[in-house]
Amino acid sequence: MVTAVDDPEIAETALEAGIYGYIIKPFNVNEMIINIRNSLRRRELEIADRAYRGNLEQEVEERTAELQKTLSGVIYALTMTVEYRDPYTAGHQQRVSDLASAIAKEMGFSGDKIMGIRIAGALHDIGKIAIPVEILSKPGRLSKTELDLIKNHSQVGYDILKSIKFPWPIAQIVLQHHERMDGSGYPNGLLGQEILIEARILGVADVVEAMASHRPYRPALGIDKALEEISISKGKFYDVEAANACLKIFKEKEFELQQRANASESKN
Repeated sequence: MVTAVDDPEIAETALEAGIYGYIIKPFNVNEMIINIRNSLRRRELEIADRAYRGNLEQEVEERTAELQKTLSGVIYALTMTVEYRDPYTAGHQQRVSDLASAIAKEMGFSGDKIMGIRIAGALHDIGKIAIPVEILSKPGRLSKTELDLIKNHSQVGYDILKSIKFPWPIAQIVLQHHERMDGSGYPNGLLGQEILIEARILGVADVVEAMASHRPYRPALGIDKALEEISISKGKFYDVEAANACLKIFKEKEFELQQRANASESKN
């Protein structure tokens, strides 16, 4: 900027507005040339910095996408590990994941928090890899010892996942998904708000899917029976808000549990 006004306040204002130099008339030609060169150099550096930042942001985005893809692959592999051992409940974890995510969305959760719930849902029964296959597929009534082994799967799941640094409390959600509002759940008999809201949502989704689907020891009870259980027991066993959101998406938004190919079918 070239001006005849020698005013420090005007100069300061102009520089803050983005000009590269402030030259007062009369000026020396060499001074003008030096100012122009410095201004051009500054402009070149600004352009180079913007290009660098743009490339860096693109690289970060690409790396993040790669990590997300890897994480999805690992989660899928862990899910399939359980399904290969327990083909009678094939697709259970994914259906629970889908339903829990839909409940969380209905409750107004952020996209990031819904993603955490989705991942926890996909892994919530990972602890069943420690249960003998003959117990998982037993058609008759379980003994107390066998039932205790089954109940231990949430603790085993926690132990498997606790060392993985997820951006969400996945291990804790998995640990608590069988806790109940009145303290009657397991493994720690937590009460009400002591249970993570993500685990309360997962608990509702898990019960609905389990009741609606076939099990070795009983035929499928159907979605209507499952929703009746949630409606009757909300506030006692299940979080009221999560239960109401679940009932709403089925009855008003026509949510459906999607059937998926089981592990044995995936091998063929």
